[in-house]
Amino acid sequence: MMLLLSLSILVLLTRLTVTSGTDMKDRVRRAAPDACALIMCGPVENGLPGRDGRDGREGPRGEKGDPGMPGAQGPAGLPGLDGSMGLKGENGSVGDRGPKGDPGERGPAGPAGVPGQIGKEGPPGQQGNVGPRGEQGPKGESGVNGPAGNPGAQGPPGARGTPGPKGDKGSPGDKGNPGSAGTTGPAGATGPQGPAGARGPPGLKGDRGLPGEKGVKGDSGLSEVNTLKQQVTALQEQVKILQASVSKFKKVELFPGGKEVGEKIFKTNNYEGDFETARRACELAGGQMASPMNVQENTALQQILAAYNKSAFLSMSDVKTEGKFVYPSGKPLGYANWAPGEPNNDHGGENCVEIFTNGKWNDKSCGEQRLIICEF
Repeated sequence: MMLLLSLSILVLLTRLTVTSGTDMKDRVRRAAPDACALIMCGPVENGLPGRDGRDGREGPRGEKGDPGMPGAQGPAGLPGLDGSMGLKGENGSVGDRGPKGDPGERGPAGPAGVPGQIGKEGPPGQQGNVGPRGEQGPKGESGVNGPAGNPGAQGPPGARGTPGPKGDKGSPGDKGNPGSAGTTGPAGATGPQGPAGARGPPGLKGDRGLPGEKGVKGDSGLSEVNTLKQQVTALQEQVKILQASVSKFKKVELFPGGKEVGEKIFKTNNYEGDFETARRACELAGGQMASPMNVQENTALQQILAAYNKSAFLSMSDVKTEGKFVYPSGKPLGYANWAPGEPNNDHGGENCVEIFTNGKWNDKSCGEQRLIICEF
């Protein structure tokens, strides 16, 4: 407190010193009593303060007061500007190579492209490894039965049947009542013979007589009802055949492009698959894989392959006995069109047959992907 008062007086005296002239001196005189009165308000320590200091010695400095209590913490200042970017650090060492990722799932088959021009047949490639056999797919739902066809024309009557066996002899009828007696005739005249009397006991069995003449041939034992039943049964069989034919041709229409040779129709759906996939696809369509049995059928298949510029699997294989190619029924080949040097069972895994665009055959691994062609 004393230090604060001393400083106040000092400031006042300094201001008075700066002022010049008579007015300044008067102000000092007027101010001096006030200053003394101000000083006298507190206890006197180390004597009274000196005057303005120009004509006297400076008084002793008071003791340093106790430090005041710290004030309240002021508000935080504004954030400073971002510092400049430091120098780029050195590149770290190359990390270890991570493990190889699992292969992704196979994407869906893309749409078929426009068939290109037929190129020259290249040399046969090396035999690939036989792939794992895929799981058998679920059985397809049965198709809707087609409408019944119109009844066919009535066929000619069948041959006359053999005569039926002779029927059993009927039981004898009841005995009739005796008739009334006739009138008495004149005397001496012989009347007409009276009615037969009651039947006497049976006599002894006589000898067998001579066989009589052969009678006229009797009518057939087959009645008109049986004839109609036979005709209805024949019509039902014809309807079944027609329905099967209609169903067959409906399934054939599922395969867009094909050739007709005699009673066979070769068709393709322009999809590819291995031997087992092709076999199931043809069976679900109501047919089987292509099985050419003569030059005409083989030529028809060649024309289809030339249009698509692809090879296709045939139905034959030698899975059961190596070197003995048979049809799915087990029947051996009656016709073949092998390429030169084939079949050779290259790498010991060629059990199926493929047909090239030139119509030649080659034994091939059953796991390869080839164009699917069915026959109906």
